[in-house]
Amino acid sequence: DFVQDYSFFKRHVSGLVRWLWQIEVVGAENQPQEDGYLLCSNHTSMSDVIVLAVGSKRIIHYMAKAEWLHIPIIGLFLKSLGAFPVRRGKADLAALKHAMNMIRAGDIVGFFPQGTRCPHVDPRTTEVKSGAGMMAYHTKCKVVPVYIKTKQNKTKMFHKTQVIYGPPISYEELPFEKGTTAEFREATAFIFDRICALGEQTPPAS
Repeated sequence: DFVQDYSFFKRHVSGLVRWLWQIEVVGAENQPQEDGYLLCSNHTSMSDVIVLAVGSKRIIHYMAKAEWLHIPIIGLFLKSLGAFPVRRGKADLAALKHAMNMIRAGDIVGFFPQGTRCPHVDPRTTEVKSGAGMMAYHTKCKVVPVYIKTKQNKTKMFHKTQVIYGPPISYEELPFEKGTTAEFREATAFIFDRICALGEQTPPAS
């Protein structure tokens, strides 16, 4: 049972993960405790999903490359963290619809606007896709920006990791009028700007 697996992770594994990645959560009060929303973060490494799971008070569901979910142990672990399959390299409308239905049902969907891991680089220099804006438009949900702040922009064990939550972005703040592809890109850029600002405004962990 998925909920039991996730509860097991939170009870017995999250403490170890918090210690291994030296996680400090900043702005935890910005996490809505009711209703579904889109959680958007910069992406530094595969371990980001584990780090974000520890920092969240609720279950986060992620899209994960379908091939990863078929790998023994790794696949089971990702599924226990709320992952569901997406076919990369093409527009997987079924996965996007599934994610949007989860938000409408009151769940949290985690999303990386960069679309791929971008370690060792300033996230402001990376490109973002339009998916986050599209999902926000169709679900009319809040978007919670999160910045994963680490040395050299990559989460690593035994290196300090800050998980910084910003205030939720309301649907009304996003630049939507007609729901065009251009607006989706603009909205995603708006969301990612908020994400990056969190890292710039928050001093490094001591």
